Amino acid sequence: MVLELAEAHLRGLLSQLGLDAEYVRGEGDTLWWRTGDGEVPVADFVGGYGSLVLGHNHPDVLALARELLDARVPVHAQFSYHPYANDLATALNRVLWREFDTEQPYAAIFANTGAEAVEVALKHAEMARVGRVEALRAEIEAHLADADPGLARQAREHNDGLFESPPVFLTLEGSFHGKLAASVQLTHNAGYRLPFRGLAAQARFVPAAEVAKAVEAERVTVLDVVDGRLTERDLPVVAAFFVEPIQGEGGIHLLDTAVAAEIRAAADAGGFPVVVDEIQTGFGRTGAFYAASHVGLLGDYVLLGKALGGGLAKASVMLVRQDRYLSDFELLHSSTFAKDAFSCHIGSRVVELLEADGGAAYRQAAERGEALAEALRAVREEFPTVVSEVRGLGLLLGLEFHDQTAGDGPVAEFARMGLLGYLVAGYLLREHHVRVFPTASATHTLRFEPSIGIEDAAITRLTTGLREVCAALRDHPETLIPPG
Repeated sequence: MVLELAEAHLRGLLSQLGLDAEYVRGEGDTLWWRTGDGEVPVADFVGGYGSLVLGHNHPDVLALARELLDARVPVHAQFSYHPYANDLATALNRVLWREFDTEQPYAAIFANTGAEAVEVALKHAEMARVGRVEALRAEIEAHLADADPGLARQAREHNDGLFESPPVFLTLEGSFHGKLAASVQLTHNAGYRLPFRGLAAQARFVPAAEVAKAVEAERVTVLDVVDGRLTERDLPVVAAFFVEPIQGEGGIHLLDTAVAAEIRAAADAGGFPVVVDEIQTGFGRTGAFYAASHVGLLGDYVLLGKALGGGLAKASVMLVRQDRYLSDFELLHSSTFAKDAFSCHIGSRVVELLEADGGAAYRQAAERGEALAEALRAVREEFPTVVSEVRGLGLLLGLEFHDQTAGDGPVAEFARMGLLGYLVAGYLLREHHVRVFPTASATHTLRFEPSIGIEDAAITRLTTGLREVCAALRDHPETLIPPG
């Protein structure tokens, strides 16, 4: 008897859904599933949740990894000079300068995972906000020291306690920015967030149509005395506005260009930074290295992760516009495994591969993405009462089913529990050897994130399976239930 100690509850749920497969090898868009009858190839459309833009074990990345390991490059050389980290930061800057037509340099703070990069951004943004608050407090106190005593007293009474107001972080409804103690507060899904709401600063979740209204709702003013009169001054309360170019876990929703412009304008007017979370969308998946370039949103901070490690290393980075960067932050934040030689060299090779041949990888992502989207749209056209929408960009696509919660059958019960997408995933794996998952916060939407090398045969296998799923949901949904 095997004693299950590593997330045994999750193992039980995977078994119930038919998803408890053990994968033993990976190459390109294929994983090999160990079964009782031997190893079975599975077409992988999960793509490491966006990490595998180059596929599993890309030969060039794998070869470099072997070279680095054979050369015994240091993973642990903390508090020393890391030129390879600077090389990677420079490479990321060069692409950013080209895609956004800017010359502004961005400083880099490295981390290990996407959620950690979000936490780093939260800390840096709050450190900057506190600095602005203290500068305003000092300026007002200097004015009050020379002001009419009565006016000064009135201002101080009004201001009492306001300078200690907690920060507010804004993000759009449907957002997902991680599951760590602070980052989970910026994740809209209440199931992930509410059990930990007391651990960190709370976020405000903004409807896309109400950006300016939401910013105005957070406005707090303190009183100053200027030219002998009481004067209102805006207190820096909003620390940052976090935004995804495409909401991945929220159901594959593209950021509207007009909304992007409104966020940028509101941040510029309010003096707070825009943090663009490219952790899932970056590295060419959408047909451009930075997905935000499609909507013209240049962030003050840019977060990258997942594909930065080439599918082998665990790495992420926060890029901060130089004129907003706080150099003292480097003395207050550190991370044991961040900025190591192995992950930085791998990251530089990934950028090099994507940029090669005039950005051929981006054109390939766009072409392969359109081929996949066209196939998914054909499924929708064939089953309009089952599939409500196909959406996305490049190789970050979603297929949303119509509501399946009505009725008394087992599939409806799975749908009411938020497990419809996982039930479908189990069927596709079992019957068609295709690996997909739903998005984390919209489980009626299947997500597709294969590599830029995804082949037509895999797309055909996927859509063949999806047609069976749609027919089953329409005519005999009970056939989707795993046997036994």
